Amino acid sequence: MKKFGNTYRFLPYIPEHKRKNEWIDDVTHLVNTYNKDNITRTNAYQTFFHLHPEVKWSFLASMVSRNAGWNMTDLKGDTFPKILCDDTCNLLFRTYERANWSIFQDAFPQLLLYHYSTIYKKKMFHLSEDFHVSKFMEEEWNRFWEEGDEKRLVQSLIINEQHLIQGPVIEQDPYKGKVFSTALFFMEDHLHFSSVLFPTLQGELYGASVHGFRKVENRIKLGNLLFEILFHPDYHRDFLEFAERVEHTGSRADYETFCQYVHGTDTPNLQQAYNVISHDWKERDDWSMNTEIKDDWYNHQSLPSDIILTDWFVNKQRQLRNLAAVKGAFKWIWPWGKEKKRRA
Repeated sequence: MKKFGNTYRFLPYIPEHKRKNEWIDDVTHLVNTYNKDNITRTNAYQTFFHLHPEVKWSFLASMVSRNAGWNMTDLKGDTFPKILCDDTCNLLFRTYERANWSIFQDAFPQLLLYHYSTIYKKKMFHLSEDFHVSKFMEEEWNRFWEEGDEKRLVQSLIINEQHLIQGPVIEQDPYKGKVFSTALFFMEDHLHFSSVLFPTLQGELYGASVHGFRKVENRIKLGNLLFEILFHPDYHRDFLEFAERVEHTGSRADYETFCQYVHGTDTPNLQQAYNVISHDWKERDDWSMNTEIKDDWYNHQSLPSDIILTDWFVNKQRQLRNLAAVKGAFKWIWPWGKEKKRRA
C-alpha cells in the first residue's frame, strides 16, 4: 500500500479513456513539473528506476545527472570563479543546463509512455510522435515490450540521447562557438565535461572518462562503459546504496564527506546557487531519419583496469587549486575568459 501511495504521488493515475489531447496534456504536465532543474530531474529519474528497475537507463541517467549538478555548482565554488570570469562560468552553466534539460524533455515522456503501458497492460508507444520522440526510439520501445532486452534498451537510449544533444547543444551557437570550439575546451579534463563519477558510502569514486567529447560516437562509448560499471555485480549495490541514502543537493559535499583524502571543494547547493531558468525547443528534427544506426554502437564495453578514480579526483582538485593560485599571482589575460585591466 505504501508503495502504491508513493507511486501515485509521483505518477498519478491518468484514465486511459481520456481524450487523446487531454491525455497528452496530462503527461506533458508531468514532464514539465519534473524538468524544473537538475535536482528535480535527478530525483525523477531515480524514483522511476525504483518503480521500474527493468528500465536500467533511468538509474544511469540519475547518476549522470548528479554529476551534471556537481559540475554546475563547481562554477559557484571556491576554485572555478578564481580561474574563469563570470561570463564564462554562466555560459558553462547554461551548457550543462541545456543538455540536462534537453535529454529529460525527450526521455521522460518515453519513460511515462512505458509506465502507463504497464498500467493499462497495452502498448502506448504509438503516441511517441506526439512527444517528438524519434522513430528510432518508438521502434526500440516496441521491441523492448516484446523481447524484454534490458541492455539493448539502455544502449538505444544512450544512442538516442547523444544524437539528441549533438545538434541543439554541441553544434549549436552559442555553445559551439563559445565552448566546444574554443581554447576553453582545452580545459575539458579539468572542467569534468568528459568524466563521470559514481561515489560510494565507503569513500571510493568509480567512473570513466572519454577523449574527444564532441564526437557522438565517443560519448556513446562512454555511456555504454558507464552502464557496465554502474550495473556490475561487484559494485552495483554500493552505488545504489549511495543513491538511496544520500540526497542530491548538487553540492560535491554530497560525496566528498565520505572521501577521507579528498579536500572539500566548498561548492554550494544547486538551488541556492542558481535560479530556475526556462527553455524552449523551437525546432525538433528526428535525428534518426537521416542517420545510419551502426552495429558497433551496441558493442559490449569491457571494464578498464582503472575504474577507481579516487586518486585521479584528488589530483585534479589539487591541480585546480594550484591553477587558481597561479592565476592569482599573475594578473594576465586567460584564454578562458576576459578580465578587465586594473589601473595601477
